[in-house]
Amino acid sequence: MTSLPTPCALALRPAVLTRRRALAWGAAALAVPGLANAQPGDKPLRVILPLSAGSGADGAIRAISNSLAKALGHPVVIENLPGAGGITGTAQIVRAPRDGSVIGVVSNNHVVNPAVYKNIPFDSLADITPITVLGATPFVLVAHPSVPAKTVQELIAYARAKPGVLNYGSSGNGTILHLGAAMFVDQAQVDIKHIPYRGMGPLMNDILGGQVQLGVVAVAPAAAHIKAGALRALGVTTAVRVPTLPSVPTIAEQGLSGFELEGWIAPIGPAGLPKAEVARLYNGFKAAMEMPEAREALQAQGYDIKLTPPEQAAVFFRSEAARMAQVVKSANVKMD
Repeated sequence: MTSLPTPCALALRPAVLTRRRALAWGAAALAVPGLANAQPGDKPLRVILPLSAGSGADGAIRAISNSLAKALGHPVVIENLPGAGGITGTAQIVRAPRDGSVIGVVSNNHVVNPAVYKNIPFDSLADITPITVLGATPFVLVAHPSVPAKTVQELIAYARAKPGVLNYGSSGNGTILHLGAAMFVDQAQVDIKHIPYRGMGPLMNDILGGQVQLGVVAVAPAAAHIKAGALRALGVTTAVRVPTLPSVPTIAEQGLSGFELEGWIAPIGPAGLPKAEVARLYNGFKAAMEMPEAREALQAQGYDIKLTPPEQAAVFFRSEAARMAQVVKSANVKMD
């Protein structure tokens, strides 16, 4: 994982510019420090998020948008277009102009969807241009304290002794949190029922309340509950231990060899985006993440900075799509 600066208190302006504010911003851009490269009439960068407001990816992009605007030299306008697991918004991204004025930021679901949805109006690999994998956040398998297991092996033993008694929640059918838990159930060969929720908030509330006993959740929102004893961390999903929870072993080191999963976010453009535009946008994200306020803001959202070059991002997308398709098939994940 990338070593990041120590978080500090941030005083960030609201990250989203409305269209009216964006136009006004563009007229005044030359007068703003750090935007010497802006030109009158420059288009704002429209960033489509095929995710709900308040999601982890949404918070991350909003947190760095001011720094990205400074790096690019023109405003950044963020637009949430959620629906159908991200398909609704991504359909707009793939149809965007190929001039670098419209991009999207997608998460794991982008490469999961082809394996769980029968009809998608675009090709998740052929119809996009990866710009970078911006960052990744670790997950942790948590249990309500009523579950008599303190380790992964104890959970497996208990689940095998009482098949069908335990249940796990997810943020929705086909989401990465569903796949994370389904991976565990499949590799551990246990009978644990799935209960889908509509988002991370309701899921977390019911795990804390004991309505569901288990779940794979992001480390950042769970860490405080774990430290307070309201949740028990059984294992992190990453290849190595997480600095936020240093005493929690990985799932892989507890017997499920090869178990590895992170939640990632990646800016993309439509297919055919010129290489010069890809380079400009990648360099914009790179310059933004060199600003301490952006690095600290992204870390505060629970993300480690990756910033993979475009060519590596494209390879990553292909490998993750193949891996997630295998997970969906092996774990028999279906849209209920």
